[in-house]
Amino acid sequence: MKRATKLGAAAALIAVTLFSAACGNNTGSGNSPTNTTNAGGEQTTAPAAGKVVLGFSQVGAESGWRSANSDSVKEAAATAGFELKFSDAQQKQENQIKAIRSFILQKVDAIAFSPVVESGWDTVLQEAKEAGIPVILTDRAVDSKDTSLYETFIGSDFVEEGRRAGKWLVEQYKDAAEPIKIVELQGTTGSAPAIDRKNGFEEVIKDQANLQIIASQTGDFTRAKGKEVMQSFLQAHKDIDVLYAHNDDMGLGAIQAIEAAGLVPGKDIIIITVDAVKDGMAAAAEGKINFIVECNPLLGPQLMQAVNDVLAGTEIERRIVTEEGTFTSEEAKAVLADRKY
Repeated sequence: MKRATKLGAAAALIAVTLFSAACGNNTGSGNSPTNTTNAGGEQTTAPAAGKVVLGFSQVGAESGWRSANSDSVKEAAATAGFELKFSDAQQKQENQIKAIRSFILQKVDAIAFSPVVESGWDTVLQEAKEAGIPVILTDRAVDSKDTSLYETFIGSDFVEEGRRAGKWLVEQYKDAAEPIKIVELQGTTGSAPAIDRKNGFEEVIKDQANLQIIASQTGDFTRAKGKEVMQSFLQAHKDIDVLYAHNDDMGLGAIQAIEAAGLVPGKDIIIITVDAVKDGMAAAAEGKINFIVECNPLLGPQLMQAVNDVLAGTEIERRIVTEEGTFTSEEAKAVLADRKY
């Protein structure tokens, strides 16, 4: 079978080198595949006999987190000796579906993707299943009831990330008697992190009568949109106490709007974000962001290991959760110099 013949050459290499790229800072073994672009606009590595071929559809390049995630996948694939077909969906589900169908037509050995939104995947995933191509979800989940359509989901617990943000806020205002007014910058509408980070946050603060979300709107995970929406929040509400942003980039855009309004981020408005990319950590170190919940983007090594295991017929966990922490301003300052992303 195709999987078995291609796996043999790659398996030994993976076993020796895969986890040396665990922080995304190892660029490979010296015989990394050459990146090219095919007629469909997909980045692909030059084909070589015996290589596992992995098709990967990325959400886009909307944030520093996403760029670090893409780099991790590319570097880990090179280290593992895989041929990687990489497609950027530019945050459009229709582009991802086209990419997955292209991968099926090209008869890749495995498909991985980070879904733009949760819904609407059953048809194309069924096509992959019928073609005998295993699918692995990374970073974001789908809401399909048929879990046989994919092998595993590798990524963060977004609900827990929201809970961590909420728990810190509750602790900060546990003695406050007056209402604490919160505005929320949500991620892309319908996406798993946007849904789950909101639900986890609200789950924790719901019993705190003084913590009130007075406005909530999508900033689409981008810095520009975060700035735009925060400007509208500031115009509509003169007494904002807290901003909860579903990622650092939206928070960083909001900081620009807050400063333009003559306010001091981190003091006049307490800011909580999710991701902990270097730009966000730098803002936290400066005191402009008060608390960051980490969402680790360096999923490449775990993805390549999962592909290796699936193609080898090894049983893997249906849910693989990444390890992550949290950072106050002081904690961000202490680790900033060594931050890898």
